[in-house]
Amino acid sequence: MRHTSLPAQLAVLLLALAAPAAAQQAPSQQWFIPGQHAPGHAPSRPIAASARPEAAPATIPVELQLPPAPKLPPVPRGLMPPATVVGVLSVPDALRESTAYQQADKTLAERRQHLNEDAQKEQAALRTLSGQLAADRAKMTPAQIHAKESELRDRIAASRRKFADRGRIIQEQGQFALAQIQRALQEVVQEVAASRGMNLVLQRQAVAVNLPEFDLTAQVAAVLNKALPSVVIPPEGVAPLKLKAPAPHAAAPKPAAKKKPH
Repeated sequence: MRHTSLPAQLAVLLLALAAPAAAQQAPSQQWFIPGQHAPGHAPSRPIAASARPEAAPATIPVELQLPPAPKLPPVPRGLMPPATVVGVLSVPDALRESTAYQQADKTLAERRQHLNEDAQKEQAALRTLSGQLAADRAKMTPAQIHAKESELRDRIAASRRKFADRGRIIQEQGQFALAQIQRALQEVVQEVAASRGMNLVLQRQAVAVNLPEFDLTAQVAAVLNKALPSVVIPPEGVAPLKLKAPAPHAAAPKPAAKKKPH
C-alpha cells in the first residue's frame, strides 16, 4: 500500500483547518432560523426525481387496463370547524428580538472565533515543522527521517481529529440552544394566539396583505423574553450529550404532627 506523501497530507490538513475561518464569515444568524435554508444551500434531503409531481405521467397509457375502481364507503357527517380567526407571525423577527437568541448567538460566535484562531496557530506550527524537516533532511539518517515524518504524520492526524471534533461540538451546542428556543416559542405562540381568540397563525412571509392588528410578532417576542430570557449552553468543548441532567427537586419534609395533650 502506498502512503500519501507528507506534503500532500499537510496540504489537506491546512484546507481542513481553514474551514472554521470560512464558516466564521457567514452570517451567524442563519443557523438559528427554523425552517430556513441558507442562501445557495439546498435542503439536506432532496426529493427523488421519481417522486416529483412533474415526473408523473399526465395520462394513463391506453394499453394499461386498471382493475375496477374501489367503491368508497359512506363518510359520516363530521363537525363543522369553528370560524377562522387568523394571526400573522414573523419567526425570524421574533428570534432577533429574543434575548436568549442573542445570548446564544454571541456565545457561539466567540467559540467559533476561538476555533478559528487556534486553527491558524496550528497551521503556522505545521508549516514550521514541515519546513524544518525539509531543511534538515540532508543531515539526517534514513531512520531519523522516517521517525520525523512519522511524528509529523501523527500530529497532522491528531490535529484533523481535534479541530473536526471542536467544530462538531459547536454545531451541536447551537442545535441544543435552538431546540430550547423553539420549544418555548411554540408554547408562547399558542398562548398569545389563544389570548386574542385566534385559532390559525400564518407565517408573515406567506401572507400578501397583513394589517398590524393581525400581527403577533411583537407580543410573542415580549412574552418569549419573559418566559425564556436565556438558554443553557454547555461549557466550551463540552457536547450537549455530556451534560449532566439537572437533579430533581427534593420534596420538602413534612412537619411533625403535634401530639394531642392527654
